[in-house]
Amino acid sequence: MEKYLPGIETGIIELLNAQHVLLLFLVLGVGYLIGRIRFGSFSFGPVAGVLFAGLFLGHFGLRISSDAQSIGFAMFIFSVGYQAGPRFFSVLKEDGMKYALLAVVVAGTGFSIAIIGASLMTLQPGTSAGLLAGGLTSSPTLAAATDAVQQGIVPVQEGWTRDAVINNIATGYAITYIFGLAGLITVIKLLPQWLGIDLAADAQRLSSDSSEEQRPVNVTTRCYRVTNEEITKMTVAELREKYWDKATVVTLTRDGDRKRLGDYEYMQIGDHLEVIGPRDFFVKVAPMFGEEIPPDWHISDAIDTAQIVVLNKQVIGKPLSEIEVQRRFGLMIARITQLGIEVPHSNDIELGKGDILTVVGNASQIDALGEYLGHIERDISETDMVTFAFGIVFGVLVGLLSIEVGGVAVGLGTAGGLLASGLSIGYLRSKRPTFGRLPDAAQWILMEFGLLLFMAGVGLRAGGEILATLAQTGPSLILAGIFVTITPIFVGYWFGRKFLKIEPVLLFGAITGAMTSGASLAVVTGAAKSSLPALGYTGTYAFANVLLMVAGSLILLF
Repeated sequence: MEKYLPGIETGIIELLNAQHVLLLFLVLGVGYLIGRIRFGSFSFGPVAGVLFAGLFLGHFGLRISSDAQSIGFAMFIFSVGYQAGPRFFSVLKEDGMKYALLAVVVAGTGFSIAIIGASLMTLQPGTSAGLLAGGLTSSPTLAAATDAVQQGIVPVQEGWTRDAVINNIATGYAITYIFGLAGLITVIKLLPQWLGIDLAADAQRLSSDSSEEQRPVNVTTRCYRVTNEEITKMTVAELREKYWDKATVVTLTRDGDRKRLGDYEYMQIGDHLEVIGPRDFFVKVAPMFGEEIPPDWHISDAIDTAQIVVLNKQVIGKPLSEIEVQRRFGLMIARITQLGIEVPHSNDIELGKGDILTVVGNASQIDALGEYLGHIERDISETDMVTFAFGIVFGVLVGLLSIEVGGVAVGLGTAGGLLASGLSIGYLRSKRPTFGRLPDAAQWILMEFGLLLFMAGVGLRAGGEILATLAQTGPSLILAGIFVTITPIFVGYWFGRKFLKIEPVLLFGAITGAMTSGASLAVVTGAAKSSLPALGYTGTYAFANVLLMVAGSLILLF
């Protein structure tokens, strides 16, 4: 048996070496399983899981095609730019500038600590970029640094090859990423307690009505005939104050005509009410109107769901309370997203360019709201593959351009070109919504799959060198990574409170966005018992992605 097992092991290695598709999806599948392992409330997530799976298999000398890794890289970077495009350019004109400034401070602090650490420890070329990317858990930083070396944008020191420097970037990232992820989550979770901050109370205080409006679930439509005389003795304003959940839409029909009652008018016996809302409303409130009746008017068949993209300059920056979606348009808001992140339904949330409102209600009323806010997307399953494909083509071509400065070729490189192309197309899409459609689901799979494809290649490449790097500089590199992770959190919090005057519940969300950590955002929203921190996260996230990509290339010059 002992002689037979090595034969099996050798056979498996040979099979995986010969079948790169098999190897790739094995790394992805095992990585996802590792990412789901939980230690209390902590889990590594798919990115770390794929990295660990790649490191293990890479130790046996397994590699995937560099072309496959390049394809993943291109999809990921372009999608990052596309997602950030609408908000990246508008943030410079709006109140969001303070969040952009916070992103600069957080990224700049991490960048400075990484340079100092690399200098004090005399790390090998490229390791500083891995240190920065791992310490800040920033995949765009890793991708940009790898591309800068691969494309020859950053000169390689004498005596070193490009492959060796890229290996140093990958191993530095792999070693520091583990604490970068776990340490960031831990500090973000404990810091409010150390500072005596009650995030839940802060979130409740900031909500316009002292209680955040939750996303409706299990939405349905029912009709009632008013038979309860007590209801007819209360004005509409009194009914709203006592019974309305801030989400449900009630439409009244009297004598065959749909009516909108004023605040000081009364309902009458026999009025018909069409109610669109979550099931809880029908259990706790609706029965007191009177008897439930079957829908007796044909418009109820036209209840529709659509996504509306905010593009109208007149409403950008306005609080949701001024739009009055429920009262003016008779529609229920099911979801609000910014940069793919769901944000709260509180009335004081300000609408930003590119925000998406998912609404439920009558089709004609959806059309009216869409005309007012920007653009309606009903057929949202189709992806504009022409724009996506040529966007990547354009980005790669732009990355190839360079100018000579002092005898050195200077250009954006593939990463910079793809990012610029994605930003431009994402921004143009916000100006002309019929152009470059990339639905949320498609955008997620392209970004997620692209990142994990790239990360699988990183893990496999680093797996062969990681033990040697750990033996040589492991402890000191881990220590430097700890400082790169922790210092920006404290500096960002101090700067955000003292100079930018950002409320803590928003500030902690903004710090996680500045470090592009969705896992940490989940910790903050859990502690706050609110999705308000997501507003801070989206404020810094778009800007931080661009900054950290630039930092990934620049740090290689030091």
